[in-house]
Amino acid sequence: MNLIIVESPAKAKTIKNFLGKDYEVIASKGHIRDLPKSRFGITVDEENNLIPAYSVAKENMPTVKQIKDLAKKSDTIYIATDEDREGEAIGWHIAHAIKKDPEELPRIVFHEITKTAINNALQNARKIDMNMVNAQQARRLLDRVVGYKLSPLLSSKIQKGLSAGRVQSSALKIVVDREREIKAFVPQEYWTIDTLFKKDIEANLISHNEEKLSKLSITNKERADAIVKSVKNDSFVISKIETKERKSSTPPPFMTSTLQQVASSKLGFTPKKTMMVAQALYEGVKTPDGTSGVITYMRTDSLNLASEAVSAVRDVIKSRFGEKYLPKTPKVYTKKAKGAQEAHEAIRPTMLEFTPEAAQSFLKPDEIKLYRLIYERFMACQMNDAVFEQQSIIFSGKENEYRASGRKLIFDGFYALLGTEDKDKLLPALKEGDAAQLQSIKPEQHFTEPPARYSEAALIKKLESEGIGRPSTYAPTIATLSNRTYVTIEKKQIIPTEMAFTVTDILEKNFADIVDVSFTADMEEELDKVAEGENDWQKLLSDFYFPFIEKVKEGKDKIVSLKVAKPLGRACPKCGEELLLRSGRFGEFIACSGFPKCKYTEQVESEKEDKEKKESESSNEICDKCGKEMVVKSGRNGPFLACSGYPECKNTKSISVEEKVSETPCPECGGKLSLKNSRRGPFWGCENYPDCKFISKFEPTTIKCKEDGCDGALAKRVYRGKEVYECIKCKKRTPAEEIE
Repeated sequence: MNLIIVESPAKAKTIKNFLGKDYEVIASKGHIRDLPKSRFGITVDEENNLIPAYSVAKENMPTVKQIKDLAKKSDTIYIATDEDREGEAIGWHIAHAIKKDPEELPRIVFHEITKTAINNALQNARKIDMNMVNAQQARRLLDRVVGYKLSPLLSSKIQKGLSAGRVQSSALKIVVDREREIKAFVPQEYWTIDTLFKKDIEANLISHNEEKLSKLSITNKERADAIVKSVKNDSFVISKIETKERKSSTPPPFMTSTLQQVASSKLGFTPKKTMMVAQALYEGVKTPDGTSGVITYMRTDSLNLASEAVSAVRDVIKSRFGEKYLPKTPKVYTKKAKGAQEAHEAIRPTMLEFTPEAAQSFLKPDEIKLYRLIYERFMACQMNDAVFEQQSIIFSGKENEYRASGRKLIFDGFYALLGTEDKDKLLPALKEGDAAQLQSIKPEQHFTEPPARYSEAALIKKLESEGIGRPSTYAPTIATLSNRTYVTIEKKQIIPTEMAFTVTDILEKNFADIVDVSFTADMEEELDKVAEGENDWQKLLSDFYFPFIEKVKEGKDKIVSLKVAKPLGRACPKCGEELLLRSGRFGEFIACSGFPKCKYTEQVESEKEDKEKKESESSNEICDKCGKEMVVKSGRNGPFLACSGYPECKNTKSISVEEKVSETPCPECGGKLSLKNSRRGPFWGCENYPDCKFISKFEPTTIKCKEDGCDGALAKRVYRGKEVYECIKCKKRTPAEEIE
């Protein structure tokens, strides 16, 4: 008898179906040997090497015994764990757990779980790759060092239940930095001038008086009005008509990150859900020929495709769509994510005859949705590009120049399979030299928008582009940030909590490397070199460990504790534990002592009152519909008046900002500052705009910021119920009592 050891029971069941009575297949159910859960589990020897103390957890002992018993009866024991660093290390640990020499056990690998792939793997067994094992050990020990030493420090200085990690903390800083950008954002005014020429031709103004114009070139009403007047008095001719062919390239096949991104945007799947569904499709589902894996391995950062699979899909494309949809030679995609590691394949279907239509009767609803994405993306990547006819018309006047653009799909290519939401925008037949008459012109005011918060898909794309983490870490990283209440996810937006800012602030000041994107990405590259046999894993560990431990020791003395926990004598309404008065980055708040199991919080009473007062202030106006008092409310576009009789009466009115000039001159040029209104609320702007582009949400004072290298003016405001002075440049806030 021969024994094959895999990781998951589902995979074991599928492989068992392909093999005869001579093979027994058993699952390790993931890691069966690891660092201990209850202690650090790493010691340092005389040569400064970090020595892990691996052990088998109690819950894994029955599995180890079962594998040992089967191994005693087996002629050959095959290690068949996943073909990546984690899988290689799991196989190495299995060998040690059952008292076998890892070097002597044949190692088999496969990208897909099909009968052909399994038989090929058995005929091409190799040895366990110790470079890959050591790369995984180095990553595991690095993560244990950071998590085990830094998390308790954060808990002791801020709040119980906090955690930190190499990838986790870098990802959190990316989210926090984006939120800082949003908070510091000051809207800039700009104007568009929508113009139609006769025959409803939409055109964009590209130059005025020989000055090339961009989207933000027209920055005030006066200039917009002057240009409109110029355009109305101008006479235009068609000076140039240009027609070119443009190709829309086929998309590459999926790798882990792009599958998670597209599944998020098209199917609304979280990264975690995408990986769970993909795992089921990979390990084995029902098909007309029995249980089989229907996609290749789903944790990959490669775009390689097996030549046999490409040859097969080309036959399907030719049969289904015809010769003109098939490129003369197969398309090859070689671009990888930064620091891509293993030579896997991209994610593709394993059986092209198992079409999404055929799969409808066998797969679960979520499985068929993801399978269709993967199947069609694989087919599309080997089809011809789509071709458009791009049209461009230039309307030239004495002072102004416009461009109108249009396009027409002349060959659908891969769109024949994937479809397209792009509509043809055709321009009428015109001739160069003909006069062009203005049909309508309309100036419109706009304000620039702050950068958008990251969605889960966008954060994964950012992590991938920066080289942070690997395909297997993207989904768990986001899940950890959410579970630790560092972020909330609302309407697909990742929003950092107050605690995220507090933790990131402390890490930036005391452990800059841990949250530094470049440092984290460089560490990934060093781990890649270990996997390739170019780096010594113990040197990598010791180079990080000793400086880091010194910083932890310094932090215990240097970092000021933010902990304030005063018992209130009240029970938590959710779990019954005692409520505590705590101090956070933005003042005091009430939280459950059972955190992190119970995450109940509430504002202190004074803050509640301030918030309610801010959200609903009295006004001197009476509702003209029902006669009740109108109150001031805060909306996403600034304050507005609403009837106090809501919801019975839904009358609302906008509030115009009263003309107000500041006694403080502009800190940039000395000009007068006046209060203006925008769609995002009121702001202070300089009279010399656009020559001076000073804008502030708050009225500045003559007091200068004392931060090193900053000469910004301070503005007095209320923040979280407290008076503070905030620098209009660096945004540093200082309690009012410290300034006054």
